[in-house]
Amino acid sequence: MSINFTTLIPILRYIPIYITISPHIVKENPIRRRFGLYQYPKPRPSPSQRRQSIMEVEVKLRLPDSNAHQKLLSVLSPFHTQTHHQHNTFFDGAAAELSSRRAVLRLRFYENPDKPPRCIVSLKAKAVIIDGISRVEEDEEELDSSIGLECVENPKKLCYVEESRVLTRAKEEFGIGEDGFVGLGGFRNVRNVFGWNGVKLEVDETMYEFGTFYEVECESTEPEKVKGMIEGFLKENEILYEYSEKSKFAIFRAGKLT
Repeated sequence: MSINFTTLIPILRYIPIYITISPHIVKENPIRRRFGLYQYPKPRPSPSQRRQSIMEVEVKLRLPDSNAHQKLLSVLSPFHTQTHHQHNTFFDGAAAELSSRRAVLRLRFYENPDKPPRCIVSLKAKAVIIDGISRVEEDEEELDSSIGLECVENPKKLCYVEESRVLTRAKEEFGIGEDGFVGLGGFRNVRNVFGWNGVKLEVDETMYEFGTFYEVECESTEPEKVKGMIEGFLKENEILYEYSEKSKFAIFRAGKLT
């Protein structure tokens, strides 16, 4: 007696499926396998699969004082696109789990009066600045600003924001212990953005408790070319500058501008 298996498909859908829970082994009813009536459970991504770091490459040129800063804003004014009012707050593990591996966690709040508040969480690591070109590993995403503010008030809450991939990565990859994260403080920054010669120039006025720092930044995949363009523009307009030697965070931690 022959059996037409096609007629059994509706019945086979009700045959129980037995799965042995294992990261690598799944046992299925062979009849259901033949007719494609099951789906393997999706494995949980490993920490390495969750990583989204990119190498951020930026030209960074320091301006000596407010006069140079104001002059640059003036000559660039026809190219102005927007202004950001930023508040940056930084965190480490209570046992220096991040800083001991040249990393830092940052919450950046955008506080523009004409726009809703925003918060960006960033994990930065292994920053290097050579001849005015900065390279740093960066992983970032947007975070609900109300949650971000709660974490500033109580840094230990950073360990319990399950919806944030970056915070989960920081906690797991750097082995944050029972004492969680601690706040390091921060600073405010006013960033004027310009669309100039096909690139985005960012002119920063960074306000520390110990002084004000002025800098031009430009992210690019061709940093040497862009650096030459910016240097030529500054020289043409007789604006003094020098290559930045430290990140804004490094200056903040040092507690002095020079």
